[in-house]
Amino acid sequence: MNKISKIPVTGLGYNFVNPGYLPHGENEYYLREQQYKGERNWRNLTEAEIRQLTANGNTSDNWQNILVSEIFDTSLIKQCKFYGLVRIGKLEPFFLEFHDVRLPVGLYNSSIISCDLGDNIVIDNVNYLSHYIIGSESILININEVSVSDHSKFGNGIIKRGEKESVRIWMELCNENAGRSVLAFDGMQTGDAWLWTRYRTDEVLMQKFREFTEKKFDDRRGYYGTIGERSVIKNCRIIKDVMIGTDAYIKGANKLKNLTINSSAESPTQIGEGCELVNGIIGFGCRVFYGVKAVRFFLASHSQLKYGARLINSFLGDNSTISCCEVLNSLLLPAHEQHHNNSFLCASVLMGQSNMAAGATIGSNHNSRGADGELMAGRGFWPGLCVSLKHNSRFASFTLIAKGDFPAELNIPIPFSLVSNDVSKDRLVIMPAYWFMYNMYALARNSGKYESRDKRSFKNQYLEYDFLAPDSVNEIFDALQLLKKATGESWKNTSRKSLNEASAIKKGEELLDKKTSLTKTEIRISGVENTSRKVVLVKVTEAYHIFKELIVYYGVTQLISLLEKEPDLSFEGLIKKLGKVERHSWTNIGGQLMPVPVINQLIRGIHSGKIDSWDAVHGFYHNCSDAYPLQKAQHAFASLLEVKGIKPGGFTKKIFLQYLDEALSTKEWMVKGIYESRAKDYENPFRQMVYETKKEMEKVIGKLKDNTFIVQQETELQEFRKKVKAFRHGLK
Repeated sequence: MNKISKIPVTGLGYNFVNPGYLPHGENEYYLREQQYKGERNWRNLTEAEIRQLTANGNTSDNWQNILVSEIFDTSLIKQCKFYGLVRIGKLEPFFLEFHDVRLPVGLYNSSIISCDLGDNIVIDNVNYLSHYIIGSESILININEVSVSDHSKFGNGIIKRGEKESVRIWMELCNENAGRSVLAFDGMQTGDAWLWTRYRTDEVLMQKFREFTEKKFDDRRGYYGTIGERSVIKNCRIIKDVMIGTDAYIKGANKLKNLTINSSAESPTQIGEGCELVNGIIGFGCRVFYGVKAVRFFLASHSQLKYGARLINSFLGDNSTISCCEVLNSLLLPAHEQHHNNSFLCASVLMGQSNMAAGATIGSNHNSRGADGELMAGRGFWPGLCVSLKHNSRFASFTLIAKGDFPAELNIPIPFSLVSNDVSKDRLVIMPAYWFMYNMYALARNSGKYESRDKRSFKNQYLEYDFLAPDSVNEIFDALQLLKKATGESWKNTSRKSLNEASAIKKGEELLDKKTSLTKTEIRISGVENTSRKVVLVKVTEAYHIFKELIVYYGVTQLISLLEKEPDLSFEGLIKKLGKVERHSWTNIGGQLMPVPVINQLIRGIHSGKIDSWDAVHGFYHNCSDAYPLQKAQHAFASLLEVKGIKPGGFTKKIFLQYLDEALSTKEWMVKGIYESRAKDYENPFRQMVYETKKEMEKVIGKLKDNTFIVQQETELQEFRKKVKAFRHGLK
């Protein structure tokens, strides 16, 4: 039976907060007074104004509780019902125009309960407006309900005084069994979610994170909802327990409940038709349109949900887009792209710059006795058309998965690989360094694309988009060892004796360094697929040498970048600045890369209490962002020395100049590869056949020579040549 309370109408608009939860000596408005930032020169209505308001069809339970500004026009309030303490700002004979809709300033045909209304606003046909503070020049029209409860959390993972723990809202990320749940909060960064989901055995850290969240927000009851200045809300049904920033635009939403919607003049947020959003945080500059459903979610700044997307128990990082599809229980780092109605993603951690193709199914099948396991993928994860993967699986950075139904769990440790399911031969095939051999254009273009799409107005974190960075380069080093080991173990020596790991690596290194022909050798690798069938590596020699060249290129380009920032630095000064070199392990913390020792320092600081709040954690992130360019250069230098097998003392100016030439050759090869991989689209007869003439094709897709990205790369190559020449002649 529905519990419907029957209370005298004289109580409508009052006793918002149960007296038992009010501090001694405070009334129900004390938090409202703290929240309200506008004019405070209120006055009571005159008798003449009350008569005029009544004549206009307005009613109030007590006209003495209607306070107004000095500038007040009674003709601009018609057919409204007022209950409780309502304070109304200036109302002047203007109309407000937004997106070709023009509306007269004033309050019309609405029920308004205990609200503060800013200057020159439009409220028209709002059936129920209760306990809100509304900023000046805002527009609210055709809304069924805008209300707030005394215990509203506005999407934050806290509970209010007197509430049971069971009402706390958790986001169940990465795993369907809630084993990695976190508390969402306004201001949360992707790195917070990453740390909270990964270090589950650190009970002290988990407790600290919960304490930080609870400390960040007030557990007192009685906060009003807010709608910031110049926000426009029209043709919506239910808005309940929602905090809305300035300059937001919300139209046609079905239900918005328990949310914080961040918005500002510089980064306005928009929510469109048919959306139903419950229990979440929406960052600055977001776009949510056309039938989106989101529950227990976090949408980081400048991200988009569109076209019927469903986002449940998931965190979507900055500058990401999800449309049409379903995403559950996932932690998605910045620059995630997923655009297709029949793609499905569940119980996964994708480390950013990922792209889910149509038909990709990640975790739909329960291949165990419980719910889905987990999938983890490094930056640049790209499952192709109609890929089906099983949990648990793990993928190195920039893994491309060819179309296919993969029958078992995968652990792909080699970055930049193409992974294929060869059904005809019942084997898994891995091509290391695929992107550099066959699709350099897409790989290079994506780095620039993500950088240009980073719309954050306040870039207080360094998000890494370069495909060569400490995380991917470390994976390349691991891959080199695996390639050597697999080659050595697969080489058909005359004795037919199996080699131990050290001997296999040594033998493989010898074969690969000499570029020994391996065309008749089937190179296998173990521990990659959870089956007994063969896993075969192809193009191993080519990949091995490409990887080594890329490490040199990475090392040299980072040293050049450091020298450009400090042009007065001599060669000896450069070596001194780099200091003691060591190739540390690195981790992707929400799109920001950090050396593992630095992460350990952060955790120790939290344990000790030196870092005692989320603001302090974020300050640590930001300090790391400032230190990142030098740390990256140090990592690059250590990588260069390691791949060349020399000590820091052996790195002379002559050696550096030699490596400059090697890096230039690599850059030339990369730019050539970018051109050739794009040129295939113009030369392929199957691409040409839909056009009557070459001229028509160029009219539709543009001329190859005019391709802006290729032109940009060629320009960068010319600049790189100039830099190398300048360093050759001017290095101190």
